[in-house]
Amino acid sequence: MIPSSACSRSSFQVLGNLLAKAATSPFALLSAMVGGGEHLEYAEFEYGSAEVKGETLNKLKTMVKVLQDRPEIRLDIEGHVDMEKDREALKTLFFQRKLKTQKLKETAKKGQPAVPVDEIKIETSEYARYLKKAYKEEKFPKPKNFLGFEKDIPVPEMEKLLLTHTEVKEGDLRDLVSQRSRKVKDFLVREGKIEPERIFLVEAKSLAPEKKEKLKESRVVFSLK
Repeated sequence: MIPSSACSRSSFQVLGNLLAKAATSPFALLSAMVGGGEHLEYAEFEYGSAEVKGETLNKLKTMVKVLQDRPEIRLDIEGHVDMEKDREALKTLFFQRKLKTQKLKETAKKGQPAVPVDEIKIETSEYARYLKKAYKEEKFPKPKNFLGFEKDIPVPEMEKLLLTHTEVKEGDLRDLVSQRSRKVKDFLVREGKIEPERIFLVEAKSLAPEKKEKLKESRVVFSLK
């Protein structure tokens, strides 16, 4: 039979460990309570995207459980981007939108109902045609023939010029940061039925987060309060 004094010491040790976790990292304490809590401190995103899916979706479902079980908890959400990789992903996205806009204009002329430009699909057989339309609509300097007229160039050259002149501004990165934070809050409120007044969107001092090994900079960071 285990002496009661030993049981007491063991209980105090467990309590002490939990309090130590709470003091150093609230998410470490959550890990002890619900499992995987330390990883709830952040949620990563695909570059150039604010879509909640995959591992991010699973984390938010766990976060919902934490917030539902502990109504006293308030949550801060701070969004970030990877300054290089998110910029390149947005450049590709903006490039694709230029082509999709051309197809959208064409379908509108045919009386088809308008849809969001990102929902437009460019088939392989259509790609060169809409690329050429988008290229011709751009105002940047283009190669000319000996008579001074704009000349036809191969698809790879059009792609390169169009991408080179597709600009991603700091404001675009800030918009992506905001979208990520809002999407996360929307999920917690809509799917998790968490009161919106418990969740706060915090503007980060820097678009890029603190660097951490094996962790994408393209993420949102959570803080408990």
